[in-house]
Amino acid sequence: MIQSRMVGEVRVTRLLEYAAPTHDPAFLFPDMAPSLLKDNASWLAPHHYVPEMNRLIVTIQLWIVHAGGNVIIVDTGVGNRKPRVAARMHQLNGLVLPWLEAAGAAPDKVTHVVHTHLHSDHVGWNTVPSADGRWVPTFPNARYLMPKLEYDHYVEALAKSPDPIIDAAFDDSVRPIVEAGLADFIPDHGDIAGLLAIEAAPGHSVGHQTYRIRSRGEEALFSGDVMHSPAQIADPTLNTTYCALPDVARHTRAALLAREAERGTLIMPMHFGAPHCGYIRRQGEGYAFEPAVW
Repeated sequence: MIQSRMVGEVRVTRLLEYAAPTHDPAFLFPDMAPSLLKDNASWLAPHHYVPEMNRLIVTIQLWIVHAGGNVIIVDTGVGNRKPRVAARMHQLNGLVLPWLEAAGAAPDKVTHVVHTHLHSDHVGWNTVPSADGRWVPTFPNARYLMPKLEYDHYVEALAKSPDPIIDAAFDDSVRPIVEAGLADFIPDHGDIAGLLAIEAAPGHSVGHQTYRIRSRGEEALFSGDVMHSPAQIADPTLNTTYCALPDVARHTRAALLAREAERGTLIMPMHFGAPHCGYIRRQGEGYAFEPAVW
């Protein structure tokens, strides 16, 4: 459940909230060619795809950064006891809090919570229920950093047209942070604590951002949901059914693959199966995924 590695002098820890063969490929990737999974089954199975079930494995993970006295969590998963439309995320009752403490990120020690975007599976552990039933900040000493464009978009969109999926997460995991005065709304450039470079990566959502570590000649990128599955490395044109801006998402993904293949960056997504991170390598006119070794 908990694995750590160094990126230069920065310690990065991965905490797995859950992993399961949950998604019908035709649902997650409506435009996927029927042959893609069969042609790539030799490396997608068994960690990213279960042929016997015809299901993609989707994980939910939190990333923790330790450096210079900072304890930074990148995205906060689904959370416990959250009412969600999707059965796989509804009213979970996991052990993320003791796992965070074991990983050196006890709630009162966390200095920053950073969001790639504000979908429900990336904000859930922002809050926990209080004894009187209110949603209160999980990390009371942290600043919660949210992409300003993303936040503003949802505030405006939900005011015009309520969405039961987005509304629930906003009500229990975003608004309580804003009301507690712990939210900072960040632009799509600059850095966080001198450790994470902020980079715009729109498409999956309007204000989606990625965050880059550079230390002693090594680089790693928290890529959020630019890719949900390594299948999108085999076919970068694939969008998920959740992508808000399809053409922009394809452009962002293509640019990321080309850039990070050239740079040799460790890619740390939020939803890849084991080993949950890896490298983009050139392969002919396309790309291949090289799993990282922990």
